[in-house]
Amino acid sequence: MRTHISSPLPRCAAWTGLGLLLAGLAACGGDDDPPAMGTLQLAMTDAPACGYDHVYVTVNKIRVHQSAAADGSELLGWRELSIPAQRIDLLTLTNGQLLELGSLALPAGTYQQVRLILADNPSNPSSANPLANALVLSGSTNEVALSTPSAQRSGFKLKALFEVQNGQVSDMVLDFDACRSIVRAGASGRYNLKPVVAVIPRLGTAIEGFVDPSIAANVVVSTRDPDNNLRATVPNPTTGKFTLAYLPANTNYTVVVSGQDLTTAAITNVPVSLATGVTALNTAQTAILPAASAMASVAGVVTNTANDLLTEAVVSASQTLSTGQVLAVASTGVNVVNADFSLRLPLAAAVKATYVPGAALSFSTDGMVAGRYNLSGTATGYTTQSTDPVLNLGLEGSTTLKNLVLTP
Repeated sequence: MRTHISSPLPRCAAWTGLGLLLAGLAACGGDDDPPAMGTLQLAMTDAPACGYDHVYVTVNKIRVHQSAAADGSELLGWRELSIPAQRIDLLTLTNGQLLELGSLALPAGTYQQVRLILADNPSNPSSANPLANALVLSGSTNEVALSTPSAQRSGFKLKALFEVQNGQVSDMVLDFDACRSIVRAGASGRYNLKPVVAVIPRLGTAIEGFVDPSIAANVVVSTRDPDNNLRATVPNPTTGKFTLAYLPANTNYTVVVSGQDLTTAAITNVPVSLATGVTALNTAQTAILPAASAMASVAGVVTNTANDLLTEAVVSASQTLSTGQVLAVASTGVNVVNADFSLRLPLAAAVKATYVPGAALSFSTDGMVAGRYNLSGTATGYTTQSTDPVLNLGLEGSTTLKNLVLTP
């Protein structure tokens, strides 16, 4: 975690972050020996959204707690950052772009939980009083309300682990994955928001590169950090440039370029270090342009061993290179009414290039079987999958049925 050394904090302080007011719950009083205090600095960024032109959320408050098990409805031990009301379009925060949320004075120690408290949607929205939480489907201009169960009361619970040290600033980013955070509510036309947010240090590191501008609007670029958090972004639609920012130091990242009607491409052995800062994969003149691929689909339902529908499950399709790297190709939340899912996947075998500093990327097949994937489901409280994850897709345009069963 990157920290900023600062002078000891005053007993009562007002903090701002790029004009956003802090209303923290720091105590002010007459103790002669004030407790050791540090500061939590928060910002928000976003991974790409699938099939949406806008995803709006309105965060009223952010609460933090030192216990991972603390109940959001209780008051004891929570510290709170209040944020002036503003609608945030998450899709403006890709490629490492940040929205500063503010700072909060906290007792020094380890913190293990963050909760997002969202504003209510108005009962009669208008242009002057728009929906607080909403999306716009690609190709549409109409805003569709996002349902946010419990978010206005106890808040959405986020796993976190960060240290606040005496007299220092702990600089953290809420990496909001809009694509995996939105799920359909049956055939009702309604959508639920179930935030998938990684709480990560704001490091001065990144992997940068270019895809061909002709495919930039249709691909996702991703990697996994050492804690197995999926980090993803979308390239600039004009230049094709992408940035995977705030990555912990590691010598062996695998960057994946995936999209509809395209062969999945992977770049392995990509190093990231604090000393180097930004690792450049390629230039605009050597932009990545995967070959076209025929597509097929997989569909099914996610249940547990008692045949109960797991309506909060997430389904992911991945491929594994001969060298062991796992490629995240696509994922989706299941329908929140009937727990069904559908994924459209490339039939072509993935291609791989090994990163060599200063050398052009050279892609080749990796001995993988065309149309073969591992299909996995995850849900809170379930640790294994009794269904064989291996999936062999059918012919172009076909749909393979594969139900998934999870075990606690």
